[in-house]
Amino acid sequence: MKAHVSSILLGVRDMDRAKRFYTEGLGWRIENDYGVSVFFASDGASPVGFYAREGLAAQVGTDPEGSGFSGLVLTYVVRSEARVDEIMAEAVKAGATILNPAGALPWGGYGGTFADPDGYVWSVGYSDQGTDQPYAE
Repeated sequence: MKAHVSSILLGVRDMDRAKRFYTEGLGWRIENDYGVSVFFASDGASPVGFYAREGLAAQVGTDPEGSGFSGLVLTYVVRSEARVDEIMAEAVKAGATILNPAGALPWGGYGGTFADPDGYVWSVGYSDQGTDQPYAE
C-alpha cells in the first residue's frame, strides 16, 4: 500500500445537521448528495463524505455505538496563524466544541482543535518550519 488516503468517510448520526455544519458553518460545497451519503467538492484533495452512521458501520462490519476517542484526528494545515484563528471561529459559530483553543504548540507551531457535532476531531494548524507542508489552503 502507498501512504495515500483515497477518501475520508465519516459516519454521522444526523445527516441534515452534519450538512448544515459543514456547508453553512464551514463553507464546504456539496458535490454529490445521494440521500444516504453526501460527498463534498475536494478541490483536488482527498474527498470527504458522510454516510449514515449505522449504514457505514454495517458496511465495514462493526458496531455503530463506539465511544470515546477513536484515535482518528483530521488535520487541516493553513499558511498563517490568523487563518487558524478564523477557522476556529467559523467552527464555533457553526456549533463545534473547542477541545483546545488556538495557541502555541509544544513543537513550535500554532493551532487548535475542535470537534464537529458528531465528535470528529479536527486539528487546525500552522507552522513556519517548512515550505513543503500538506497545505489545505
